[in-house]
Amino acid sequence: MSKKLEKNGLWESSRMMLPQHREALLNRQRDTPSDTANQPKREDIELMRDYILLPVMYTLVTKKIHEVEVSSETLKALYAKTAQILATTIYKDLSKVKQQMLEKEIRIINEEKHDSTMHLHYTYRNYEDSFIITKEYMRMAISKRLARYTDSLISKLSNL
Repeated sequence: MSKKLEKNGLWESSRMMLPQHREALLNRQRDTPSDTANQPKREDIELMRDYILLPVMYTLVTKKIHEVEVSSETLKALYAKTAQILATTIYKDLSKVKQQMLEKEIRIINEEKHDSTMHLHYTYRNYEDSFIITKEYMRMAISKRLARYTDSLISKLSNL
């Protein structure tokens, strides 16, 4: 190889760039943070996921409360009150998630719902991107999360 192409010969071989311009460009590149520094971390993505899943879970539980209340089930009062405690816990967690998203400057800009997917556009500080959640993933995640809420509720009741 020629000597001009060694050690980024772009600068050395360019006759159009003044040394002052080269220094200014290098300083600007050094001062600006890279895009990876502005990208959300795993916890932030999970926060956005919870922001989407918790309202769905809350709606699901409140619908079940109304179904139980109008049913002829013998223990409907117990089921309804237990489900109400579950709904209250989900609502509190949703409030926490919203607060954390405000603190971290995370905003969901747009939600596009399709047959089997949900496409979400978000901003994280000055970084913009999007991700997709499938309905199968939502069902699975909601099922696991409801199981954790139920286990937590049962453990609290058994400790009384």
